Amino acid sequence: MAFFEARNIKKSFGKLEVLKGVDLSLEQGQVMSIIGSSGSGKTTLLRCLNALEVADEGTVTVGGKLCFDAEAEEKSNSKAVSECNFGLVFQSFHLFPQYTALKNLTLAPELRAKDKAKSEKLGKEWLAEEYKKIEKNAEELLASVGLSDKRDYYPCQLSGGQQQRVSIARALMMKPDILFFDEPTSALDPEITGEVLKVIKSLAAQNMTMVIITHEMNFAHEVSDKIVFMDDGVVAAEGSPEEIFASDNKRLHEFLSAFGSI
Repeated sequence: MAFFEARNIKKSFGKLEVLKGVDLSLEQGQVMSIIGSSGSGKTTLLRCLNALEVADEGTVTVGGKLCFDAEAEEKSNSKAVSECNFGLVFQSFHLFPQYTALKNLTLAPELRAKDKAKSEKLGKEWLAEEYKKIEKNAEELLASVGLSDKRDYYPCQLSGGQQQRVSIARALMMKPDILFFDEPTSALDPEITGEVLKVIKSLAAQNMTMVIITHEMNFAHEVSDKIVFMDDGVVAAEGSPEEIFASDNKRLHEFLSAFGSI
């Protein structure tokens, strides 16, 4: 069994069938890029994998652990999803505007530590030590994305590329098993897209397991272990970058030609 597996993922909105039975698999430490035209189902798939949408059918497992089963009761699914550690970086940055870059990173872990201290009656000294560890981790992650000097800046004081790098660091704070990206450079000017792609490449070099929806074909070719081409709600082609870019699949060929990629 692969480290990450999604089986027969289906999703409809009313009479509109968006996902028609999608299967994905990925080994730990690998990078998968998902490409395809707008409306092919890419973002809906990512939202189903992260439980932001509830799939009508299908299962998701990570490391042999069931994260979602469409046939399970809602309560059982909620428990399973909560035990699976995913990180998600959106197209838009979704930073809290009232908090600094550093606070955007520490907020969720601090709330989790506070809940743990309360439920386990661990006391103020334990909580204070945890807060110190959380802040140290946040500072290290900001440094890793090249933003140590921006720790006390608010989102409105940061460029789009800097905000997206803060978003990536925030996702990494929770030490996810898999990091998902939904077109992480689509809201950025071409001049600063490279800032974000450089960070993602560095994560790939560190064997971070990632699933990336992208329209950056050169980037997908360079960073991916596997590329999945979606069309009309199904996986129309998949393989290594070399196999995908040399494929004779007609629809894939048309898609890549539109990007000047072949």
